[in-house]
Amino acid sequence: MDEERCWRAVEGRDAAFDGKFVFAVRSTGVYCRPSCPARRPRREQVRYFETAQAAEGAGFRACRRCRPQDRRKAEAEVVELACHLMPRPLKALTGELGLSPQRLSRMFQRQLGVTLRQYADARRLGAFKAHVRNGGEVTDALYHAGYGSSSRLYEQAAAQLGMTPATYRRGGRGVQMNYSIVVCPLGRLLVAATERGICALYLGSSDAELEAALGAEFPEAERRRDEAGLGEWTATLVKHLDGAQPSLDLALDIRATAFQRRVWEELRKIPYGGTRTYSEVARAIGRPTAARAVARACATNPVSVVIPCHRVVREDGGLGGYRWGLERKRALLETEARCSPES
Repeated sequence: MDEERCWRAVEGRDAAFDGKFVFAVRSTGVYCRPSCPARRPRREQVRYFETAQAAEGAGFRACRRCRPQDRRKAEAEVVELACHLMPRPLKALTGELGLSPQRLSRMFQRQLGVTLRQYADARRLGAFKAHVRNGGEVTDALYHAGYGSSSRLYEQAAAQLGMTPATYRRGGRGVQMNYSIVVCPLGRLLVAATERGICALYLGSSDAELEAALGAEFPEAERRRDEAGLGEWTATLVKHLDGAQPSLDLALDIRATAFQRRVWEELRKIPYGGTRTYSEVARAIGRPTAARAVARACATNPVSVVIPCHRVVREDGGLGGYRWGLERKRALLETEARCSPES
């Protein structure tokens, strides 16, 4: 190890080096992470080790303030810093952190459940969408978001936007979407579908409210009300909401980031009549510290009920949030508990 570089990291409490080495202090017998907030020792008292295990093998004990033996915590802080720097190109990012792309990607997989490339792609696409929604041109938006060329953006467009970037900028102009609004036990139910499957499922109190929600994402899409064409799907969903049909097997046409997809797949595993906490879902997808991110994925679920985000509750037993209101969430859970085959 380059001791001069290590000392600079220790002196500057540089969190980018957490997980890369630990430093030990001869006078105290304690070893720490580079970013430890404790007072800095004299340089001549410092030794460097590549791992916490090596420091302990040399007779040093872990600092109780920075807990350097907790690799997950150290990795989480490196990943958090990388996310903060993410607008930078990946080569520059890994160079600044002093990590190889492979090692940083493994950290992302352990901490976030997705690769470094997948996370960066999702961030870029999000920046592109925000730019064009604010009226920016597609060409300006793609370079503003960090795409090196238009081809890279168009490769991702079909899977994550559901249309070309230019079509997305035009508010979905040219996309054909049929929808139906019917009475259901929770008020009004809107079901919208493309030729591939259901793309939106909303609950509300009035047709106007639901139509406005559908139009907000794709204001220029060709939306056509079609009660007869979607009659079989809406009838199935109304029966489900009434507790008469516990299981659902409906074709979907939804787009998602890699993380959203993992969360939504896990939600569909929650049995009818059951619940899971946000923390339990996070642990199930291998992201035990990502309860808040799981909550965000639930909030962005475009097909409520089919992907049962209402079955996720808080650790303390509280309902948590729900896009269509907590009263509807409570009613859904009560119906499922009452009509579950296990009850």
